Amino acid sequence: MKKLLIYTKIFINVLIFVLGVLAVIFIVPKLIRFFMPFVIGFIVSAIANPLVKFLEKRVKIVRKHSSAIIIILVIAAVVGALYAIISILVNEISNLIKDFPNIYTGLEIQFHTISQKLSKIYEILPGNVTVKLDELGANITDYATRIMADTSNFNIGAAGDYMKNLMDILLYSIVTIMSAYFFIAERDNLAAAVHRMTPASLMKSYNLVVSNFKTAVGGYFKAQFKIMLVLTVILFAGFEIIHVKYSFLFALLTAFLDFLPFFGTGAVVWPWTLIEILSGNYFKAVMLVIIYLVCTIIKQVLQPKMVGDSVGISPFATLIFMFIGYRLLGVFGLIIGIPVGMILVNFYKAGMFDGLMKGFRIIIHDINEFRKM
Repeated sequence: MKKLLIYTKIFINVLIFVLGVLAVIFIVPKLIRFFMPFVIGFIVSAIANPLVKFLEKRVKIVRKHSSAIIIILVIAAVVGALYAIISILVNEISNLIKDFPNIYTGLEIQFHTISQKLSKIYEILPGNVTVKLDELGANITDYATRIMADTSNFNIGAAGDYMKNLMDILLYSIVTIMSAYFFIAERDNLAAAVHRMTPASLMKSYNLVVSNFKTAVGGYFKAQFKIMLVLTVILFAGFEIIHVKYSFLFALLTAFLDFLPFFGTGAVVWPWTLIEILSGNYFKAVMLVIIYLVCTIIKQVLQPKMVGDSVGISPFATLIFMFIGYRLLGVFGLIIGIPVGMILVNFYKAGMFDGLMKGFRIIIHDINEFRKM
């Protein structure tokens, strides 16, 4: 009877865990999408709240009044910054698409020049190697041709089709602004209501989740985005000096690649430098190396101060979480895989899975005892 009670508890713990995982995977994303204006409002309130506190302490402005002022300023700043960035990106992407035939022709000429310089090496290679290189070149050409065909049919204005329903946009904007205001103005009342209605055991788990989420998002993403911003500025300035077309777009993409662990600016700069050397553009190759060194030095200086020990997981575990995230959610999963892994590791260290692990150990022990002859 005692064993039955233990197994019942283990089954209930496993069932709750599985239901929780399924809820996080299937229900929580849908709830976030459904309540998206409130989610955005909460993010805006989180950005604005420190400024509201500053005004309360220093300027002695009433919280409700300062909330409205700060929210308007924050939303105006965020919208202005997003509009400027998106405008630049859309302009550069549209120009890149229009200029793609010329770029393709230029690359074809450049690779032809490189192939002529490497022809002597190519001639002394074994026959099977030359066949593979020919196949690789043919595959690259076919892939580039397909991209050309796809981009020629791409209409940048088609993105506007998603913005047809102006009534929804207006309603979402109003709800977002109002929710941001109430999240700040009624912050203490909302927190007290949540504490009052939530059971103590659930509140303990909630506090554990929130603290770990802040560590993952605040400690990791915040630092990485700051580093990414600095590298974008450095790369943009460097690309402008060597007259790279679409410099802002390429700087942003390279900095984003550096944002991903195990990659870095070298993943773009070194192959690019090699191509420039083989093409005889030695000045541009030297400048690319200088840009890479500056980015590396700046990152090595900033990263320990900004990131510190916020990751808290081994490089091998980081690689595993990145791969799982990529397999499940693609590039987005590659980005969030590490923070999610950090949360899980911190949960494990905090003992959140102790009951579950203890239950599995009991079952395994009983199975092994039962198997003994």
